[in-house]
Amino acid sequence: MGVRLMVVDEHRLHAEALASALKLRGHRVLAAAAPTAGAAELVVSRAPEVCLLGTAAPAEPGVFDPVVTIKRERPQVAVVVLGPVPSPRGIAAAFAAGASGYVRHDERIEGVERAMMKARAGEAAVAPQLLQGAFTELLNPAAQPDDEGQRLLRLLTPREVEVLVRVAEGEDTRLIAAGMRIAPSTARTHVQRVLMKLGVGSRLEAAALAARTGLLDRAASSGAATGSAAGPVGPGGPVGPVGPVGPVGPDVL
Repeated sequence: MGVRLMVVDEHRLHAEALASALKLRGHRVLAAAAPTAGAAELVVSRAPEVCLLGTAAPAEPGVFDPVVTIKRERPQVAVVVLGPVPSPRGIAAAFAAGASGYVRHDERIEGVERAMMKARAGEAAVAPQLLQGAFTELLNPAAQPDDEGQRLLRLLTPREVEVLVRVAEGEDTRLIAAGMRIAPSTARTHVQRVLMKLGVGSRLEAAALAARTGLLDRAASSGAATGSAAGPVGPGGPVGPVGPVGPVGPDVL
């Protein structure tokens, strides 16, 4: 007996092609629609047995909100997600929203049909290889790309981080030297080293890079920046509160 279903995909051609293939196999397609934004309302109004919901980004926040709405309004509708090879997070998000299955979007029509039948029968429809891949990734997570702010922070000494903080707050060489109780020539050397390590050519660029990568926030959370009102500065003794943030000074190195 054929399944009464709807096919919803972000790409209308995909939805229509899949709908045509399933019609030829004896299933009753109530609608083939795109985009997925209005999918929930359409599915709720038509009340199919199964909804095939295609998505290109299963890990994106909110992508399965239509599933949540469908299951709330029509709990008897089984939703099978069609998507790319997912991360464990993508599979988990689909099932957490109420989906009954997850099928790769390049699956053969026979595989899609089997998933539909299992979902209609109240069974979970996930290919074993997808689950195996998900568990493998959970047990052996791939290394994440290094955080740029953290990487830059590791290039700098604590004293250089303090110098960068002061540069970002608009202090010129004279103020940096006074605040850190070091000679102006030493302050100038520290600034030069900071610029060199960050690969920038000016104080303005250094401040912009620090803000863009979150370097200063990471420095504060790690305690690397000690030159503010929060505490002492090495052997030079305590430093008073830092003034309001201002533009980077134009003084030369």
